[in-house]
Amino acid sequence: MLTYAQRRAFATDGYLVVEDVVPQEVRAQVEGEYAALLDSLCDGWVADGLLPQEVMQQDFWQKLLNAYEAGCDWFQPMDISLPGDEITADTPMHFGPAVFDLVTCHAILDVVEALIGPEITSNPIQHLRIKPPRPALQESEIRAHITQTDWHQDRGVGLEEADQTEMVTVWIAMTDATEENGCLQVMPGTPDTMLPHCPKTQTAIADGFIDPAQALPLPVRAGGIVLLHPLTPHASLPNGTDAFRWSFDLRYNVTGQPTGRAHFPDFVARSAARPETALTDWRTWRQMWEETRAELAGGAHIPIHRWQSDAPFCA
Repeated sequence: MLTYAQRRAFATDGYLVVEDVVPQEVRAQVEGEYAALLDSLCDGWVADGLLPQEVMQQDFWQKLLNAYEAGCDWFQPMDISLPGDEITADTPMHFGPAVFDLVTCHAILDVVEALIGPEITSNPIQHLRIKPPRPALQESEIRAHITQTDWHQDRGVGLEEADQTEMVTVWIAMTDATEENGCLQVMPGTPDTMLPHCPKTQTAIADGFIDPAQALPLPVRAGGIVLLHPLTPHASLPNGTDAFRWSFDLRYNVTGQPTGRAHFPDFVARSAARPETALTDWRTWRQMWEETRAELAGGAHIPIHRWQSDAPFCA
């Protein structure tokens, strides 16, 4: 649980770095699950002639790099969400036991409970982020989960229905996050204002509403987390190293309050009042997303934020 001083700092500054939260064994299981997933993906790409057989002898990171440079998209098959735009009946995604154990990790939920109470829902706005070295990025790459993330507020990338929801973002470092490899940066201060956003290549705070020169970098070691208030402006730095940077960003909100993305499934992660409602089977989690994919496949575009590109502040 967080100390009084930590809770006060979060309320005052809009963020909090907490080291050594996620147990090493939880992270090791996630790493193993993703290594097996990447092997399966590479098997298919080798069979299709997109990668040479020699790739299968490489380690996880070299496989990732070679696959990315060959144009083999591992991001969506590894992500723990469906995309926000086009969804088909076979859009890939990943929901496995190790990631479920990460999302429902007691140590993470203890920290979340200290901020929003014991009735905790796992919010469906969640992503894997594995960022390649900047020199390896393709010129056409614009995906925030792969390249650097522009300035935004988490409440700003959801729908208005969740504007009063009590929510916290938990950004999990799977590898050390440093200023050199693209750690988060924030605008510290008591969060109280929704800033205008514009749907550019990413949904980002409109120009002129923040001063990036005032940004505070937030390095954190593997296993540590960064907690963010939903109104805290934040972004990531570019990865200027020759290695990957891996993180997850998860959200949790008070059960019964809107998630901001109602067309995606949520679940009760912890409940003091009704502990029997907490989801404990990862297969059910996966099934919820599979059923959602089937329902949304080929349907009309579903808005995921409230911003319009022709708004005055986006000109």
